Amino acid sequence: MDDDCRVLVVANRLPMTITVQDDGTFNYQMSSGGLASSLHGLQEKMKFQWFGWPGIDVHRSDRDTISHEVAERCKAVPVFLSKETASNYYTGFCNQVLWPLLHNMPEKALFNSKWLAKYREVNEIFADYIVPHVENGDLIWIHDYQLLLLPGILRERLEKRKVIRIGFFLHTPFPREDSFAILPLREEICNSILSCDLVGLHIKDYADRLISGCEAVLEEVHCSPHDLHYHGRKVMVEHFAIGIDPDSFRETVNTAGVQSQISLSERSFAGRKIILGVDRLDYIKGMPQRLAAFDKLLDDFPEWVGKVVLIQVAVPSRTDVLEYAKLRDAVERQVGRINGKHSRIDYTPIHYMYKSVPFEELCALYAMADVCFISSIQDGMNLVSYEYVACQQDRKGVLLLSQYTGAAKMLPGALITNPWDTPRCAEAINEALTLPAAERIKKYDECAKVVNKYTSIRWGRSFLNALESTPLQNRTPRSDGVH
Repeated sequence: MDDDCRVLVVANRLPMTITVQDDGTFNYQMSSGGLASSLHGLQEKMKFQWFGWPGIDVHRSDRDTISHEVAERCKAVPVFLSKETASNYYTGFCNQVLWPLLHNMPEKALFNSKWLAKYREVNEIFADYIVPHVENGDLIWIHDYQLLLLPGILRERLEKRKVIRIGFFLHTPFPREDSFAILPLREEICNSILSCDLVGLHIKDYADRLISGCEAVLEEVHCSPHDLHYHGRKVMVEHFAIGIDPDSFRETVNTAGVQSQISLSERSFAGRKIILGVDRLDYIKGMPQRLAAFDKLLDDFPEWVGKVVLIQVAVPSRTDVLEYAKLRDAVERQVGRINGKHSRIDYTPIHYMYKSVPFEELCALYAMADVCFISSIQDGMNLVSYEYVACQQDRKGVLLLSQYTGAAKMLPGALITNPWDTPRCAEAINEALTLPAAERIKKYDECAKVVNKYTSIRWGRSFLNALESTPLQNRTPRSDGVH
């Protein structure tokens, strides 16, 4: 790809966190996870312009100040939303309609016409901010389910004005047809997706579902294995497996502070195997299923009582959504029951932490765990699996991975489980804990090879190279000076 090419990255959130301090001033901190981390390496090599919501309600009198600071610090443009609009769009439609349906959980979905209207409105607002910045030849890369209508809006506004390419990447699964059929706006969403030049998803299964979903909703769509044809447009649909920056994890593990944390924890858990779970507290992550499997392990393999612990990090998520509050209550009651059942004076089987964990502490946990257990019941990719592998160069632990993650298609050395099958999950945990050293090392090396090859930089470059290589399909831009 031409490094001089300009890329407009559009995501729900800016690549930095902005908070209001006690004195009314603003604090700016670069984001340490998610899309911002995935694209960090590319940003140093290409001309990026980022657009995203600051995540807070900003008074009109402060917007110029924040816009200037954000532009200076990370070459980004903040998209300002009122508190009410953001709540209806994000907490409402994105989190309580799109999220469960995209993950094939229609029973979790709620419907509200105001949420839907605000979702449309916010996608239009994003376009209002983006259009004045667009130049001929730009690559516009839109991310994720919060902005599903934006490609179509931009194409409509810019078709006769600018020569551009539009790419869209969905970081969740694409739903099965039965879940997609329930989705409000499905025709608008399909029309918007078909306004892109390139659509990317994590794995082939998701790409295939998107192709069949669009074909089912819109009669005029014709498809082939890797593209869709609609009203004279050709839309490429490909899978691009996202990764991480493994070097950043390895370098952090090797710092003196993290090594000290590891040594301290190893002394605390001396003589005991450590199983690690790290998740946002979200119903897709299968935390109750993991806890049930661990309980079953201690029931069916009583020799492990006193000799294995589960450290479960539950990162608070969407605390203003009732379904998540119910999940937290259920998980914490389940932890209490299991600990009450299996604890001894000198032994607590589950160490549960409901909090965000600093990066250094997270790397220490990854590095000291004998097994990382990922039990998602639906998931996009799940990069916890990659992060664990990156931190395990010395220990070469075992990755126990749900078949319902994208990562299960990528990591050949993982032990694949079905989190709904509690007895077999318990057996898989026992297998992971007792795997002979030679086999454990072999499986780890197979995973590490993938993690080291399919990095976040490779993912970003692969997508942008593919987008840049798509044929231009715009009509001829106006030459009358109209912009």
